[in-house]
Amino acid sequence: MDTLLRIKELEKYYGTKTLVTKALDQISFSVSEGEFLGIMGASGSGKTTLLNCISTIDTVSAGHIYLKDTDITELKDEDLAQFRQKNLGFVFQDFNLLDTLTIEENIALAPVIQGESPAKISQEVETVAQRLGIGDILPKFPYEVSGGQRQRCACARALIARPSLILADEPTGALDSKSAGMLLECFTQMNKEMQATILMVTHDIFSASYCSRILFLRDGKIFNELLKGNKPRRVFFNEIMDVVTLLGGDVSDAQ
Repeated sequence: MDTLLRIKELEKYYGTKTLVTKALDQISFSVSEGEFLGIMGASGSGKTTLLNCISTIDTVSAGHIYLKDTDITELKDEDLAQFRQKNLGFVFQDFNLLDTLTIEENIALAPVIQGESPAKISQEVETVAQRLGIGDILPKFPYEVSGGQRQRCACARALIARPSLILADEPTGALDSKSAGMLLECFTQMNKEMQATILMVTHDIFSASYCSRILFLRDGKIFNELLKGNKPRRVFFNEIMDVVTLLGGDVSDAQ
């Protein structure tokens, strides 16, 4: 598979000249097209900072982030919004849906802003909603559906613009165990059937066991890496648990 994302010697510092915190320390890795990569680590490990840098929410102190052939660390501020809109999809813990819009209108927001025709948008929304199992709730508002359905709406909204990379920040954090399992199956479907490349930050071992590869961070550095390969998810879960035990910190084994 071709390399989609390349992180090269990434560093991120916070603070002042007299008190500096190094959140990311010479991190380098690549993500292939069609991969489902998980990032794990305790609070303060740097996983959220890493996601913020890749998403262009935060700027790096040193190093480079390449998405395909574009070095996003070199983009000017006026180019970042357009780059983000065209290439990145987001799934957040708190859904980030607009309560004044229906599920259908929330999913359609990006193509509407981009000026696509209403007929094309309607067809695309229907297609992605049916594939994610929320076709029957399109006329409803977010407050009228379950948390799991809202999160699948967020996934559909991320997918409809056909982003190069989907970034998920603790996407199961606000869900009960049943809804979390449904969302993770949804992610698996997006990854395997729709060829979506997903990078998910999580502290939850159950969620991480759905990924094809896990990077573990500690003190701003890559501590370990696990590949799922053809192993059953339960076996991969136990392997993740072993690494998490070595890491310590606030990771969990269930929702």
